[in-house]
Order: sequence, then C-alpha cells, then structure tokens
Amino acid sequence: MSTPPSYFETMYREASDPWHLGERWYERRKYDLTLAALPRPRYRSAFEPACSVGELTARLAERCDRLVACDRVRSAAETAARRTEEMSHVEVRALAVPAYWPPGTFDLIVLSELLYYFDTAELDTVLALTVRSLEAGGTLVAVHWNHPVPEHLRTGDELAAILRHVPELALLCEHREEDFTLQTFGRRQGDGSAPCSPAAAEGLV
Repeated sequence: MSTPPSYFETMYREASDPWHLGERWYERRKYDLTLAALPRPRYRSAFEPACSVGELTARLAERCDRLVACDRVRSAAETAARRTEEMSHVEVRALAVPAYWPPGTFDLIVLSELLYYFDTAELDTVLALTVRSLEAGGTLVAVHWNHPVPEHLRTGDELAAILRHVPELALLCEHREEDFTLQTFGRRQGDGSAPCSPAAAEGLV
C-alpha cells in the first residue's frame, strides 16, 4: 500500500522542515540541476504536487506565468504559501494527489521526490493524470532519491525505468548520480514525435 498520510503528518509535527530542504547544500544543488534541466526558459502554466515547504516552488515561480502547488500536510502548504505570498501568480493548496488533481492543462509538471510513496495502483493513476493534463510538447521533470528508505516503495532506479516506458513521454535528458536520478520528458506530439531540443528550438540545428 502507499505510504500512509500519518507518516508525513508525524514528520511535520516533529519539525517544520523535516528534510531540511532550506539548509542542505545537497538540496540546493539538486534544485539548481532541476531548473537547469528545463528545456524552455519559461512556462505558461505549471503544477508541482508535494511541494513541501516551497523551496523548489519559489524557484519554479521565477520561470512560470502561473504555478499551482500543493502538499497533503497543511502546515507544509501554509509554509509554502507564506514563502510565495508576494508572487500573485502562485497558488498553494493543502491537498494530496492523486485524490486531488487540478483542472485544466499544463505545459510543465514537476514530480520531485514523490513517486516512490505510491503503490502500483496509485502510481498508475498519477502517471495517467500527468499524461492527460500535460500539453503536447510540454515538460515533465521527475526526481527520485536512489537510496533505500523503509517508507519508499521503489528506488529511484526502478521509478526511472517505469517512466522511460510511458509511451506518451519522450525522454529528453537523464542525470544520474549515486544519490538521485533526475529525468526530463517531453509530451509527444499528436504524430508521436518528441518535442524539439533547446538547440533546435533556437534554430541552431
């Protein structure tokens, strides 16, 4: 079964930032790499589930015209909302996926440190919702911790393999380290073709 909500509630009850996202160089560097892996300079509309305290949210907001973020733990969502309160184009909600999924479509979806908490049925639902709401040519970024954790149902390598086999997604780049795997995908066009590369988008090739 998916990791129970009580796990996250306990983590945030014991600390406002239980993973120390705002303190560790590891996290800051990972966020820098996540942003560098985005193939476009700017996005129209983005969705970031499991935003935690909003460290990545605030960075993504600088590249998006509109950003919807959510977290299942209310205190985390409230912290993220305070962090981005001066950014009128950011909306943070205390809601959990896949039971909640925002309406409309997005040209960017960020699944960072999230997918290993889902059992097979919920993972399939999350990926189906992602594909359905990601616009043709849009970007999906997924980041996975690679080390075993009791509450994680899969490793980063296992998740990376699953995502590589989603037929609607074309792998644009993959950054692999001992600690984590970062993947960037493009939603295939109607004819099945992958989005063009950043160099091709600027007429360099």
